[in-house]
Amino acid sequence: MQLDLNLLTALDALLEEGSVAGAAARLHVTAPAMSRSLGRIRRTTGDQILVRTGRTMTPTPYAIAVRERVHELLHQVQGVLAPSRELDLATLERTFTLRWHDSLVASSGPALLSAVRAQAPGVRLRFLAESSIDTPELRRGEVDLEANANPPGAPDIRTESVGETRLVVVVRQGHPLTRVKTVTAKRYAAAEHVTVSRRGNLGNALDDALARLGLTRRVVATAPTEAAALEFARGSDLLISVPEATTRSAVADLGLVVLPLPLELPSARIYLSWHQRYDTDHAHAWLRTLARTALAVDGASSCDLPVR
Repeated sequence: MQLDLNLLTALDALLEEGSVAGAAARLHVTAPAMSRSLGRIRRTTGDQILVRTGRTMTPTPYAIAVRERVHELLHQVQGVLAPSRELDLATLERTFTLRWHDSLVASSGPALLSAVRAQAPGVRLRFLAESSIDTPELRRGEVDLEANANPPGAPDIRTESVGETRLVVVVRQGHPLTRVKTVTAKRYAAAEHVTVSRRGNLGNALDDALARLGLTRRVVATAPTEAAALEFARGSDLLISVPEATTRSAVADLGLVVLPLPLELPSARIYLSWHQRYDTDHAHAWLRTLARTALAVDGASSCDLPVR
């Protein structure tokens, strides 16, 4: 029997996505085409692979048993067939899509873009705003590289820690806290706060730390980005607690004052994430190297961003 390696690719996508529509989106084919591939896989294996359960599809015991083997086989095949020639950056033409935390785009994006343009002028970068919900674009191939504080839990996502740092308090010039000798936890809690949350959350790990001291704070507003929150702080007595490394230049430009955070908090980490399909992609590996370097510029690889 002659085997079609395209069926292995389709089977891997079906088992990873758990649906015909999801697998079709991941492989950039139509749903009817993926349905036909599923039919061929069923005839070849003698197993249903996915069966409908209400509105969802459930993998069969056979599908669950072979899922890891299928994925590993496909990975090996891709490694064998991947071009082994050297990457020619001067002639490379490709568009990469990146979903980075907004403060990382502001602090490290310019360095990455400058390096890319200097080495591969035919490459374009698409920076997307973070979504208010967790999205599967990495798995679907719609996003090439993510950088934020949320390490994906999916086994097919590669995740690399690129550092950590501390939070600081930022206030306007002349804020009452700038006139005290020491910013205590009690004084910090008594102030009014603005927080950054793409989901609009009014609370975060800072509130848990205050609660352990028997203190609470009043958050009067949330902002979707740190740039917006810093503007709120500049025009009022609101204070904001932000990662020092990623906001250093913005704070200086806005004439704001940085104060120490009077709380003991464990450092959070920033992660660079990509789908494992790009492990042997020379151009993607080149971009990852530049991204690591850009995130390390001026300490920006050590970014303490609260999970939102």
